[in-house]
Amino acid sequence: MTTIIKNAIKPKKIKKGAHIRVIAPAGSLKLLSEDNKKVAIDRLQKFGFRLSFSKHVNEIDEFKSSSVESRVEDLHDAFLEKEVNAILTVIGGFNSNQLLKYLDWDLIKRNPKILCGYSDITVLGNAIFAKTGLVTYSGPHFSTFAQKKYLEYTIEYFKKCLLEKSEYNIQPSKEWFDDQWYKDQENRKSIVNDGYWVLQSGIKEGMIMGGNLSSFTLLFGTEYMPDLKNSIIFLEVDNYTQGVDILEFDRQLQSLLQQKGSNGIKAIIIGRFQKGSKVHRKQLQYVIETKQELKNIPIIANVDFGHTNPMATFPIGGVCRIIFNNDKDFEIKIIEH
Repeated sequence: MTTIIKNAIKPKKIKKGAHIRVIAPAGSLKLLSEDNKKVAIDRLQKFGFRLSFSKHVNEIDEFKSSSVESRVEDLHDAFLEKEVNAILTVIGGFNSNQLLKYLDWDLIKRNPKILCGYSDITVLGNAIFAKTGLVTYSGPHFSTFAQKKYLEYTIEYFKKCLLEKSEYNIQPSKEWFDDQWYKDQENRKSIVNDGYWVLQSGIKEGMIMGGNLSSFTLLFGTEYMPDLKNSIIFLEVDNYTQGVDILEFDRQLQSLLQQKGSNGIKAIIIGRFQKGSKVHRKQLQYVIETKQELKNIPIIANVDFGHTNPMATFPIGGVCRIIFNNDKDFEIKIIEH
């Protein structure tokens, strides 16, 4: 049943000793405190990785980012440098889409390597896959590794996706966090995970697209939007900075379903909502049931990715096989990454 990713480029996995370049295509490294920056560096170095930082990573302007020219140069340099094995983004933000028309897609395609980040980086990950066929990764930022505690699940799936070649299942975490951990690392309150919500059952296999829904919508109708044919869509939203509640999620989801090729969507996987969104299962079920386009499409929610912690890493352009029967009987298997 395994699908071969046609025309896709899977970058080499990294291993101990790999050189990771940290870049800031959205928010600047200056947004991180010196203490949190040190924690992230120490943690990644303890894994055996070598780190370097892009030339303009500390530039910061009134929008907490830097010039288009600086960000494009740093991204191109990271792909060009032969010693660099993988690229981690510093943090999310609001302006990765400013870069798209200035990127050298042939340069990126000729120098394939891992690019990992989430939130606003959804724009870059999906656009790169659409324009070059290079599989990219929705997963932790450099800043994510600054968490002093409760990072085991995030690290486990980072390794499964970027260091290993085997298929892997994304299982629910035992506990989760919805906090501004970077302000107080010592007093974090966990929430017991009530598991996945199987909203509509089914068995499907397809190519993974998506990430942060608000960022994904920025690609709609552009040349940078991936083909939705035979896709399994991963979606999550940010309530803290983007203010996404059930009404905003509803209309953004509707916009996705109005895109060319959306009838090729095979299944939808929805990441956990933050507490501030006030999204409950009953509300989400209602939104799904009111959309004729989603009839007979398997849908699961409350999955560990997005703007809560911990998070799983998944490949944009990779292949996923899903079996959704009920809340106790499900499978989300990443089979090509």
